[in-house]
Amino acid sequence: MQIAHRVMLRDLDRATGMAMAMADGGVPVTRRRARAFVRYLGLMAESIHHHHRAEDDVLWPVIEQRAGSHIDLTALTEDHEALDPKLDGLRNAVSQFGSDASRRTAGVLASRLVEVRTMLVEHIAEEERDTFPVIRCYLSVADWRDVENRIRKHGARMSFELPRIAAAVTPAELGRLKADAGPMIDVLLFFVRPGYRRMEKAIWG
Repeated sequence: MQIAHRVMLRDLDRATGMAMAMADGGVPVTRRRARAFVRYLGLMAESIHHHHRAEDDVLWPVIEQRAGSHIDLTALTEDHEALDPKLDGLRNAVSQFGSDASRRTAGVLASRLVEVRTMLVEHIAEEERDTFPVIRCYLSVADWRDVENRIRKHGARMSFELPRIAAAVTPAELGRLKADAGPMIDVLLFFVRPGYRRMEKAIWG
């Protein structure tokens, strides 16, 4: 969960920086870069939406069942609901940029990315502050493994998620993830990393 949050903010930081650089003319808006950026941002928005839906549908009910009155998740759920229109605004800006890749549409895109990032920075800080101690206190290891397994089946696009996570973690963290997931993670990374790296190279060089 903590790694997922880190990956989201890392992506939003560098995507916002790229959109701003294209808007001010510091980076050329080429057809190849624009096409790859539209693809990346669509997958990123889908991933953010998936993450928060999985919390609402899978993790929050388990926390409420185990912790009871020791936590109130209302504010975090309301944040997720407020995030949806901002993600819709981001998707609309991505679509406009895809139809007319220019400095002007890159500027609109940058503004929408800033809105999503600003909200998520605050939300993630509150979520980790409020839920992490409760998770550690009231959920067993078995509870957490069950949550993770159910979230994996919730529709995540692993061809995007796996290499994206691998690029954001330390070698030690990646080693622990591999130890938890088993040898299949290496096989999957072998197949999906090249396409992900080509997409990144087209955007960030």
